[in-house]
Amino acid sequence: MQVLTPRALGAALALTLIAGCAGQPPAPADDGAPAEEREVELTLNLPEPPACDCPDPGADYTFLERGFRALAAGESIEAVQYFQRYRRLEKNATAAWEADVAIAYASILPNSPFYDLEAATAASAELQDRRPSDPAPHDTAVLLARALEALVELARHLDDVEGSNAMLRQDLEKREQAIRRLRELTLGQPATPQ
Repeated sequence: MQVLTPRALGAALALTLIAGCAGQPPAPADDGAPAEEREVELTLNLPEPPACDCPDPGADYTFLERGFRALAAGESIEAVQYFQRYRRLEKNATAAWEADVAIAYASILPNSPFYDLEAATAASAELQDRRPSDPAPHDTAVLLARALEALVELARHLDDVEGSNAMLRQDLEKREQAIRRLRELTLGQPATPQ
């Protein structure tokens, strides 16, 4: 690695500055108008905003979004209260669906005081049938509905596995009893003379 002396470093900085100034576009022509009156037109090369499939702009999502934040923070009681307020305030099918999805999701979380697997399973099936299309539901509510479906499916699989485990335990217990009896019979018999 080469060490530059202060003189060489100064020369390198000066050359960099001169090269930077030489690459700038020429100053605009002076048309005689004062600087305050000249309009400067800027052309920005920004991408066009995508077409928005946004929820109804007339809906007030304040309580719904507060509920989502409370749910994310683990405050299930507060979240459900926000969802209920949102449902009462909006009074339309989409708002009712969004609030019901969020409440059903809160009832499938094991650490929630509202935990009720059967109610969440029934609500999930019912909510799938009545999902609104117009106005489009809030994106977070749609994600919660999908998560609810997945959690219900996992709960079903877990019930199946637990049922299979119970049957296997019973079968294993019966086999162990049969092995014990066979040992008692074989070891308990008198030895035969040879």
